[in-house]
Amino acid sequence: MLRSLAIRDMLLIERLDLEFHPGLNVLTGETGAGKSILLDSLGFVLGWRGRAELVRQGAAQGEVEAVFELAEDHPGRAVLAEAGIPFEDELILRRVNTAEGRKTAWINDRRASGEVLRLLSETLVELHGQHDDRGLLNPRGHRQLLDAYAGAESLLAEVRGHWRALAEARRAREGAAARLDTLRAEEDFLRHAVKELDQLDPQPGEEAVLDSRRRLMQAAVRLTGDIHRARAALGEDGVERLTLDALRWLEDAADGVEGRLDAAIEALGRAMGELSEATAGVEACLGALDTDPGELERVEERLFALRALARKHGVQADDLGAHADGLRERLEALDAGDNGVAKLAQAEAAARARYDAACDALSALRRGAAKALDTAMAAELAPLKMERAVFQTVLTPAEPGPEGADAVSFEVATNPGAPAGALNKIASGGELSRFLLALKVCLSRGVTGVTMIFDEIDRGVGGATADAVGRRLRALAEGAQVLVVTHSPQVAALGAHHWRVEKRVKDGQTLSDVMPLSADQRVDEIARMLSGDTITDAARGAARALIGA
Repeated sequence: MLRSLAIRDMLLIERLDLEFHPGLNVLTGETGAGKSILLDSLGFVLGWRGRAELVRQGAAQGEVEAVFELAEDHPGRAVLAEAGIPFEDELILRRVNTAEGRKTAWINDRRASGEVLRLLSETLVELHGQHDDRGLLNPRGHRQLLDAYAGAESLLAEVRGHWRALAEARRAREGAAARLDTLRAEEDFLRHAVKELDQLDPQPGEEAVLDSRRRLMQAAVRLTGDIHRARAALGEDGVERLTLDALRWLEDAADGVEGRLDAAIEALGRAMGELSEATAGVEACLGALDTDPGELERVEERLFALRALARKHGVQADDLGAHADGLRERLEALDAGDNGVAKLAQAEAAARARYDAACDALSALRRGAAKALDTAMAAELAPLKMERAVFQTVLTPAEPGPEGADAVSFEVATNPGAPAGALNKIASGGELSRFLLALKVCLSRGVTGVTMIFDEIDRGVGGATADAVGRRLRALAEGAQVLVVTHSPQVAALGAHHWRVEKRVKDGQTLSDVMPLSADQRVDEIARMLSGDTITDAARGAARALIGA
């Protein structure tokens, strides 16, 4: 609910502070007094698009502040939470416009963008009038209005969930099909590469073993002669024989020298052990170097094949085995691909069936709500002297989406037999106002928390019809807040709170003021609306009669 509105230096308003109340709030005044300025200022602080030049002439900047009271379940709280703006019970919107055109907004003293302000305003205020393209006259919002009337929230949530599931199933199937097409395009390569790798059968670490073996065999060709000569020098015809001879001779002489050769004999014994070990090492080396003459060729052929295949596939030789496994998996995916895509297509078809079923249920709910709304509208139009008019909620097939597969539009025919058409194209000014009022009365049942503003919605009607309009507005304001800008005394007389908008001249400048009216002042204002500038006792009597009716 809008609690207060403070305006500083905006258009013709120098300073204005207004306190609003629940129920039907009425604003009246002569044509040109500035009622539209008040709405322009409210629209400015709410972030609506409007006049480009709003700052009062001669002022450095204009400012508007609006204070709202929000219930605990008010949808505006979700917008505030999403924007990270702290909030308790009181919502303060403030917006400044400099003379140069720069605009700055605050929400509860926190800087806010115009987009956040507009999102918030959609939960706070509804403006209805003959030139309102944001509300009931906007065909793009008719489906949402019908869904709210039908109470379709849970079914809509189900449809949206099935739509997301269908989109995911479609993406999965399309992705699998695309991957399968890619695999098919490289099938020949995959089969050849896997066959080639399987034939070579590379093993982890094999390259290092082969490389070491190759270097050893290359060295063997060069070193074998020297090692054989060393073996001969150490063997039976070399050092070993001479050492054995020396050891035997010394042992034969040892008894005659009373132990003086014992140490030498022991040393030669140890030397014989070392010679034996050295000879065994040389023979082992000769055994390792003693290879098949064709072995080096075979090792080199295997090593070069490994390295060539690694270069071909852009991997390390030790990774060829894992690379082969990856190619094999892709080939297996190719072989099983058709079956996988078929299963995903079945899953997509099942998801589509669930979505279609939910859409059908939602369409049935909408058709029932459309009939109920048309019946309710007929009941509302009759007291507004439009009993011959026909209101139709038209459902047509639409491209399936998260909101279902229906397009909704509100159409009217003002006379029997006349073609039906869009609200804003068929109805005249006065008829349009009454259509909008009746539609709002029907759609607002059970809706709370929004301040509704009707800008001269009674234009073009008078007498009993104006009285019917006023009574509908008063009924709409029960338990809610409605602001009405009106020229109709019948409507003004039914208001719970009344303000008069008037112009005055101060220091050569024309300014607009808005004043709350006392009971006597209210009688005079309605009398003026009945009789003109000259207020007669008869007009006052008629005004009292209207107020008391």
